[in-house]
Amino acid sequence: MEILYEDAHMIVCVKPAGIAAQTNQSGQQDMVSLLRNYRHEKGEEPYIGLIHRLDQPVEGILAFGKHARSTAALNKQLQQGDFSKIYLAVTRGVMPAHEGRLLDYLKKETCSNLSAVTGPTEPQAKKAELIYRVLQTDESCQPVQNLVQIRLLTGRHHQIRVQMAHLGTPLAGDRKYGAPDLQQKIEGQSGLGLCACELEFLHPVKKKIMKFEIQPSQPVFQKFLHAGARTETDRFSKK
Repeated sequence: MEILYEDAHMIVCVKPAGIAAQTNQSGQQDMVSLLRNYRHEKGEEPYIGLIHRLDQPVEGILAFGKHARSTAALNKQLQQGDFSKIYLAVTRGVMPAHEGRLLDYLKKETCSNLSAVTGPTEPQAKKAELIYRVLQTDESCQPVQNLVQIRLLTGRHHQIRVQMAHLGTPLAGDRKYGAPDLQQKIEGQSGLGLCACELEFLHPVKKKIMKFEIQPSQPVFQKFLHAGARTETDRFSKK
């Protein structure tokens, strides 16, 4: 666990791939428990307010409140769409355009813990929207792979994974929504090709802009990052 920022009101840290943000499963590590233990060891009140989540196999930046007031303020920003969340993804297959906006309606199936694209009038269907831009394409493998930058405009269950699979370009290594990439396993590049690499919001008390960035550490990204990929987030619109 890498802490990027901490003060009296909040903690921002990197969730490693493979660790849940929060879980009810006995004996399984999660970020909330790790941070509570961290605060307890420092002699602090071990309160940790969960603001947003990442899928267990996803690496990325998470923000947590250190008291109820900051947690409520951060949650309000999240609900109003004022969290700017940018991801890097590795997709498999030919992307239909260099950049675009995806608008779908997703329905979560609780029993299977999967989501699917459905119609807007389907009961419990929720609007899911994102903007994507292709940064690099590797045509040396079949199917081709792409490094894609994504800005989430909504935050739905498995949203990026479902929408990219529905587009016909599932994420590399996604065993739930796309066939596993056997060639990646052979090359030692296993893991889900998704990382929450940038997060921006207002400090819940000081009201100043807080922006955090990381580079993905999963092996599936390395051939792109070594080629000098950059994340030019200023080209994305906020909404």
